[in-house]
Amino acid sequence: MLRSSPRIAFALLVFLAGVAAASQSAFAAHSPSTAQAPEQFGAGEMLLTVDQLVEIAERENPAVRASRERWFSAEHSIKQAYAPNDPVFTFFNTDSPSNPFGKAALQSYNVTESFQFPGKALLQTDQAKRNARIARLTYEAALRDTRAAVEAGYYQLLLDSALAKVNAENLDNLNRVLKVTQIAYTANQATQTDFISAEFDLAAARQQQAQYQTSVLNDKTALNQLLNRPPDEPLAIDRTLRLEPLKVRVDSLVDLAWRLRQEILESALAERNSNTALFLAKMEYLPDFTVGYQFDDYLVPNFAPSPSQTQDHSVIVGFNVPIFFWLHQNEDVARAGHDLEAARDDLASVRTQTAAAVTSTFRTTQLAYQTALLYRDSLIALSRQDFNVALIAYQSGKIDFTTLAGALGRDYAARINYLQAANQFLAGKVALEQTIGASLPK
Repeated sequence: MLRSSPRIAFALLVFLAGVAAASQSAFAAHSPSTAQAPEQFGAGEMLLTVDQLVEIAERENPAVRASRERWFSAEHSIKQAYAPNDPVFTFFNTDSPSNPFGKAALQSYNVTESFQFPGKALLQTDQAKRNARIARLTYEAALRDTRAAVEAGYYQLLLDSALAKVNAENLDNLNRVLKVTQIAYTANQATQTDFISAEFDLAAARQQQAQYQTSVLNDKTALNQLLNRPPDEPLAIDRTLRLEPLKVRVDSLVDLAWRLRQEILESALAERNSNTALFLAKMEYLPDFTVGYQFDDYLVPNFAPSPSQTQDHSVIVGFNVPIFFWLHQNEDVARAGHDLEAARDDLASVRTQTAAAVTSTFRTTQLAYQTALLYRDSLIALSRQDFNVALIAYQSGKIDFTTLAGALGRDYAARINYLQAANQFLAGKVALEQTIGASLPK
């Protein structure tokens, strides 16, 4: 243990008192017992909350808007399934002696209409309705994912901003440490290693501060991108950090996800569509019909059925005969059957994956909440007490400067770990809501 001269000892005590005051101020600023104070902006400037950011993104995000338009597009496909095929009108200019467009012996007018076997159109309409519902679910999934991205970006911005603030306070403390070691080294009361180590720690902390500041700028750019705004547009947000525990059982969340998650509902609709496609494939064995009407106008009376009857009418009725069913219809039915089984397996797979994801995310989120509570209610207070005891012990010469610096470092690390655990908890809640497909029950 170094023995300091009275001047060095006095300077060191002044430094330690400053460190204690700064640490106490930093602890109060980041005290987990109360929410962090919102960042101050210009007078009258509105601070956007996370809910307001989500509302803006849902309204302005291009991916969400594109998904909404695809849903509207699918809605306009339903009525088309009811409509029959367009009729075909045919005109014949027959037996023209000079050219195809000259005076002919016979002119015929023909109208033909094709009809599916009764019932096919209803099944096709059901498919169109389900496709529209799938498009709506895809839009809701886009809303869900965008909401999750905005919330995650918001909480990441809060974390990086808080980390930058804590690191800035640590920079002040390291500057004081550097001055003390410089004085001690000048008075031959400390080795050059202590001074070099202090310089190294200060330089590393400055670089860390630059990284935190860059992360804050990148977080704002990411949020602006989700809000469809320019990358560097100013973004004033509410910096209040709230931790509310999960009050629901994991099995209840799994049941909720099975009922509400968009991918599960989409897979269920896809399975029903595949089942309908199988029926339609089997209905290919049934004939489709063609009905036509023909009017003949004989311009040469001798060509007519009788000289006095130069006009006649005809009706055409036809239907297809599936004589090549073993090459066409059988293969369609077999393919539709495999598609149906694949859709059922897809549904089972999504349900299993959802249950596993909800369970794992719930455990991780609960652990992060417990960790945040541990630092908030116990470890931060212990580290604060440890530093105060170490300060008194150093003043009485019972410990060296390295031990005191270690106590201060634990206090700094405790506040950093609390912020990180709180961020992991909030990010876990966002991930749970994204996996479930809806907000968590209150």
